Amino acid sequence: MHGKPVSETSTSERYKALAGMVRDYIAKQWIDNGQPLHRKGEKQVFYLSIEFLLGRMLGMNLMNLGIYDLCSASLSELGISLRDLEQVEQDPGLGNGGLGRLAACYLDSMAAERLPGHGCGIRYRYGFFEQDIVNGYQVEVPDNWLSDGYIWEFSRREEAVTVKFGGNVRLQSNGKLRYFHENYEAVKAVPYDVPIAGYQNGTVNTLRLWSAEPAEADFVCSAYNRNDCLKVIDYKNTVETISNVLYPDDSSYEGKVLRLKQHYFLVSASLQNIIANFRKEQLPLTSLPDRIAVHINDTHPALAIPELMRILIDEDGLGWEEAWQITVNSMSYTNHTVLPEALEKWPQALMESLLPRIFIIINEINERFCRELWDSYPGQWEKIRALAIIADNRVHMAHLAIVGSHSVNGVAQIHTELLKNKVMHGFYHFYPHKFNNKTNGVAHRRWLMKINPEMTELINDAIGTDWIYYPCDLLGLLKYENDDTFLQGLAAVKRNYKVLLARHIKEQNGITVNPDSIFDAHIKRFHGYKRQTLNVFHIMHQYNQLRANPDMDMFPRTFIFSGKAAPGYQQARRTIKLINTLAMMINNDKTINDKIKVVFLENYNVSLAEMIIPATDVSEQIPAASREACGTSNMKFMMNGAITIGTLDGGNIEIRRAVGKDNIITFGLSVDEVMDYYNYGGYNPWDIYNSDRRIKTVLDQLVNGFLPEAPDEFRALYDAFIYHGDQFFVLKDFAPYVDAQQLVERLYRNKTKWGNMSIHNIAHSGKFSGDRTFTEYAMDIWQMQPAIPIRCYCRSDDKFATELYGCAHTPRGDGATLYPS
Repeated sequence: MHGKPVSETSTSERYKALAGMVRDYIAKQWIDNGQPLHRKGEKQVFYLSIEFLLGRMLGMNLMNLGIYDLCSASLSELGISLRDLEQVEQDPGLGNGGLGRLAACYLDSMAAERLPGHGCGIRYRYGFFEQDIVNGYQVEVPDNWLSDGYIWEFSRREEAVTVKFGGNVRLQSNGKLRYFHENYEAVKAVPYDVPIAGYQNGTVNTLRLWSAEPAEADFVCSAYNRNDCLKVIDYKNTVETISNVLYPDDSSYEGKVLRLKQHYFLVSASLQNIIANFRKEQLPLTSLPDRIAVHINDTHPALAIPELMRILIDEDGLGWEEAWQITVNSMSYTNHTVLPEALEKWPQALMESLLPRIFIIINEINERFCRELWDSYPGQWEKIRALAIIADNRVHMAHLAIVGSHSVNGVAQIHTELLKNKVMHGFYHFYPHKFNNKTNGVAHRRWLMKINPEMTELINDAIGTDWIYYPCDLLGLLKYENDDTFLQGLAAVKRNYKVLLARHIKEQNGITVNPDSIFDAHIKRFHGYKRQTLNVFHIMHQYNQLRANPDMDMFPRTFIFSGKAAPGYQQARRTIKLINTLAMMINNDKTINDKIKVVFLENYNVSLAEMIIPATDVSEQIPAASREACGTSNMKFMMNGAITIGTLDGGNIEIRRAVGKDNIITFGLSVDEVMDYYNYGGYNPWDIYNSDRRIKTVLDQLVNGFLPEAPDEFRALYDAFIYHGDQFFVLKDFAPYVDAQQLVERLYRNKTKWGNMSIHNIAHSGKFSGDRTFTEYAMDIWQMQPAIPIRCYCRSDDKFATELYGCAHTPRGDGATLYPS
């Protein structure tokens, strides 16, 4: 590939050569698989998401093809480490957090279950940003992940489509109303396809990513007219900006325009392509829902609903009622949040000017929906206004997604109940049949098999390999909960990964950490509701204890943080600065005898998570109750034997139900208590400040000169807790959190007990596999039948499953039994 002897090639060249061979091998399966995006006769699902956080692909592709060990051994004979080659690969900058990683996990599960399911996203030239830590501060650097190309993608320029912005709509009536979009700005959407291989089953699905380019017809520059050239250059820059960067800053009007353009660009390009392929089947349009399922992953792609209506009415000539029935039956929507700021609302004037035809359709949807509401609630104007899609000069995207879909799901049982009974109660009352729950799941092949091969080998030796296909077979590990040999093996595996992470921390941060200390990890996006500050305040409290009594009996603890703060989110950025300030103080304080170390690992991404998770003892999942829809890092950690310390929120509740209250450490306000405070008041942070000397000391240290920073560096953080209401109840939960952390230490000192808890978490983690989640999506929402139609995968003689899930027995086809969760 490079025209050199192997001995003269660089690691990067070797990576490209190997990845190129693997890509070509997958491409052959892709073709043999019948070009899945164009297959006829099968129902296909298209998963629309603004993010797909794939992570590195080389190792996963080798594993899914069943040739990882063979490839590793062959390279070893040449003196080449496959692990070294894997490290060369750049993480694709196609996502930022849990939303994007969840979408990527589901692509893995769809292919593993042989579902013809595909992702549709945007091919961002730059990722969210690369995070550098300079003097403790987050500094954003462009994530130019495509600078050297992306070896896993295939350009499909011949399938480019045109997306239209701005202009005006002309109405023509010749016995039937026709709408014509004129004087628009044309943008070419060019698809790039990334193959998604199923686990050793020959299935290859597609992630289609759209790149914005100028439309050739408008890209003309006259050598004799400087103004023409300037217009062309401005147009080119404007167009390319659409797919330039993930999540542009929308604090300005220009930023809002760009984000709305991104959303419509994604859905218009995807829907045009989907319908064009459907037309090739020469089936009546009324059969579209039988062949196509379009899934809206959060509100970003909600414009898919009016866009499909536009195509059916303007291009195919259908009447409104017929087009609406097809659209609703084709669309489904997952809600990922109850936070008001995340339930998108666009200014009506912006929508009308940027997407004139789409706004006309949304307005018509709203008018018809409000008439339905009036029939049910005559005279109740406030109720109708609260549910309207367009209200107060804003377009409510979550409302549009609910009205225009046949299914609306939350992502954890408590989250779905909050949607039904609180956040979307009016819609649930009107559309009770639409609402359902699909608790999140994660790709166990990546988050256990790939990142933790030592534990995978230990599990395989104990219970065999069927769990790879039927993850709930991990329940078989429970028979080893008191097996000393297995417990010792589990502890040895954990320590090996802690040694590897300690080495990485030393290389990257220059900090020496003790692999025999408790590794306590808090890795996720920085946000107030995720409460990294609660963790920090506990660390400050422990540090205060050690300063007062350096000889106190405290088990050594290494606190590991990683995550990014949105560039404009100043409180989250200050929290990162606070962590790094504390790290500098604590790590250099010789008087505390290395009993606490604090580490912030910069530029959090999938690859870094893959290194941290297998090495973690304690998984921090401590959001304010009711704020975290589900979470997925909690599931990844439990798969790798970490113990959760968490609030009873999101997926933590279901993890506790699965593993039992003795195998998870929970604390703090309940969802109901938090919601009561939000709805009725009654919480005053001054009460906590004045009654708990520990938290008063910690808060005062933010502003009294204790920290080696400018006097007002952390004043805004202090004010947020004391003067601005402590929005996420950090002070209220501080005392129970301290108690919970003391319980962590007591349990960890008992190695047998800790190992037993770890086994319970691994054994029950199969319930949180993405395979289970996506089987539920396929069977309940899209009316599709996976090749492995399973909800919970357990042997027929497995008494644990019957006891846990109260299962009705349905044959799964191989002598085992299917247990619906």
